[in-house]
Amino acid sequence: MLRMIIALGADHGGFPLKKPVSEATESGGNTVLDLGTFDETPVDYPDYAKSVADSLTSGRAQRGILLCGSGVGACVAANKIAGIRACLCHDTYSAHQGVEHDNMNILCLGARVIGPALAVELVNSFLGATFSGAARHKRRLEKIVALEKPLHHE
Repeated sequence: MLRMIIALGADHGGFPLKKPVSEATESGGNTVLDLGTFDETPVDYPDYAKSVADSLTSGRAQRGILLCGSGVGACVAANKIAGIRACLCHDTYSAHQGVEHDNMNILCLGARVIGPALAVELVNSFLGATFSGAARHKRRLEKIVALEKPLHHE
């Protein structure tokens, strides 16, 4: 399995999953780039989504994991950044298929929706997957990238 640097970010709602997610990530031989938060003091999830996304777009990390209460807010925020394909996954099929078919680079989880055991399974599924590179998947990914480009009005 490929060893990667994984950016990990959480708001206060996602904080309870940070330890099991971090441990699962490191047990697979990966390095965790912990971008906070570091306690349950209320904070804003867009700040952590941006930090994790920026670490991927800058090359500091290869993939990211975002944790918030539902996972939805972090996912919405991260997907506003070009080059990010963040997905909310609460089943193992989506966690690996999102990488294999869609080249998903950030896994979003909701700490108020799932427990630590499922979170660990999802992280392992996400980190164990690789993009297939199949022609149809590359074609679809190119179309997604094209959606990020601003329209030029004449």
